[in-house]
Amino acid sequence: MILTIALLLAFQLAGTAVVALTGCPVPGPVLGMVFFLFALMTVDGLLEKTLPVVNVLLAHFALLFVPAGVGIINHVDKITTYWLAISASILGSSILAMVTTVLVTRWVAALLARRQGGKHA
Repeated sequence: MILTIALLLAFQLAGTAVVALTGCPVPGPVLGMVFFLFALMTVDGLLEKTLPVVNVLLAHFALLFVPAGVGIINHVDKITTYWLAISASILGSSILAMVTTVLVTRWVAALLARRQGGKHA
């Protein structure tokens, strides 16, 4: 368990280091998650070793939003000033995410149907 948490923190640190060294406009922890995804795709057995700890973290995922909520309250003056732009961006990104999900799901379903049809033919 400790080794898995240390591994996750190492990926976060690697992402943060790359962002600090390159000036990449992506947050370090996000880049660390991308590195972790590539590791999961390339290292055999990594998923099975990390899954129990990751499931525990995901079970308590809601707690990770508490600091974000506190941060939002600290910027209530900006929210009252830019509420229209914030609302429009949230609404627009939500619609874009839903449309993208539908299109990708349909595309994958069509690929799977074609593949299934090709096996039986």
